[in-house]
Amino acid sequence: MQVGIDPQQLGLQLGSGAVIGGVIGFAAKKVAKLVAVIIGLELALFKFLESRGILSVDWNKLSAGVVKTGQAAGSSQPPSWVTTLLSTLSVSAGFVGGFMVGFRKG
Repeated sequence: MQVGIDPQQLGLQLGSGAVIGGVIGFAAKKVAKLVAVIIGLELALFKFLESRGILSVDWNKLSAGVVKTGQAAGSSQPPSWVTTLLSTLSVSAGFVGGFMVGFRKG
C-alpha cells in the first residue's frame, strides 16, 4: 500500500494552520488577561462590600467550588475525537505551533 503525500499541500496546510493558530493564540492571551482583571476586580469589590457590611460572602464555599472543578477536570478520560485529531495532524501541528508563538507574543 502506497501513501501519496504531496509535500506542497502538506506545507500549505502546516503554514495556514500556523498563521491561524498564531492569531488565535495572540487573541486568547489578550482575552485571558482581560478575564483575569475582571475576576480580580470582582473579588476586590466583594471584599470591599463585605467590609462595609453590605454583602456577605462565604469564601470557603467559593474556594471549594474551584477545588472540586479542578479535581473533576483532572480525572476525566480522553474523548473519542482523538482519531479525528490524528487525521488532521498537519493542520493541527501548524495551529499548535502558531498558537504557542501568538500566545507568547501577546
